[in-house]
Amino acid sequence: MIARVGPVLLEKADLRPGERVVDIGCGGGTTTIAAGRLVGPDGEALGLDISAALIARAMDRASSAGVVNVRFECADASVYSGDHVRFDRLISRFGSMFFPDPYAAFANLHRLIRPGGRIDLAVWAEPRDNPWMSAMIAVVRRHLDLPRPEPHAPGPFAFKNPAYLRDILESAGFDKVGFDAWSGDLPFAGPGASCADAVTFALEGMAFRDRAAALDPRARDALARDLVDLYKGHATAQGVMMPARVWLAQATA
Repeated sequence: MIARVGPVLLEKADLRPGERVVDIGCGGGTTTIAAGRLVGPDGEALGLDISAALIARAMDRASSAGVVNVRFECADASVYSGDHVRFDRLISRFGSMFFPDPYAAFANLHRLIRPGGRIDLAVWAEPRDNPWMSAMIAVVRRHLDLPRPEPHAPGPFAFKNPAYLRDILESAGFDKVGFDAWSGDLPFAGPGASCADAVTFALEGMAFRDRAAALDPRARDALARDLVDLYKGHATAQGVMMPARVWLAQATA
């Protein structure tokens, strides 16, 4: 679903040959591998993620791609020391919004990067500008009593407010903080997904999945039908294409 944002982030980051890069919350490693190709054989890309399963998948992808200047560690970036090695660049595609204490986490990230190095982040903008989430939640609320999210709580939209992220970055020691916006359609549930695939992704892959699973079969079917109606309005030959808006944040150490 988010594959299209990786090249956007990397174009903005403008990685250079020979640089050493850390990919925060690297997931399955796609962005890390792309960063490795950009920094070339004299550079290095390190992917960090707390999911052992995703790190294993990332290692398999790198091996299959024949990219040898990337490596992956199952580690929490908020406390990672890197054996006190300083890196040139930090990047993250939607992997930086989940720290329980973002101020402490970004202070640690600042320690990982050399003076004058740069951090580039892709984070979701306001939910109202991301109908892939807000329209879905509006439908789900007809069937489930969902708690209202707490401001700044860890989660996909923790950094929806640029002023909040700016304060975190500056408190950590970064300066020259800037933001650009990117908007476009993303394939909910992945490229080529059907409406049924999108419903499955919503019911099984989102934070409300346990509440949805607890519904009686008739109520769950009613929720699924309403979600199908939502996704029918966005169905294309490329998949269920939903509008999205992303902040691209940059700062210097």
